[in-house]
Amino acid sequence: MKKTQEISKGKRKEDSLTASQRKQRDSEIMQQKQKIANEKKSMQTTEK
Repeated sequence: MKKTQEISKGKRKEDSLTASQRKQRDSEIMQQKQKIANEKKSMQTTEK
């Protein structure tokens, strides 16, 4: 309960900012993972 009270006091701006940044970072990481997976797939197909 303490954390929610602290957030409502004045850290709301920071929290929303970090939340959006976290979402952006997650999407970027997912894109990187997909890119790496695609590269691995293409490498496997070219080797064979």
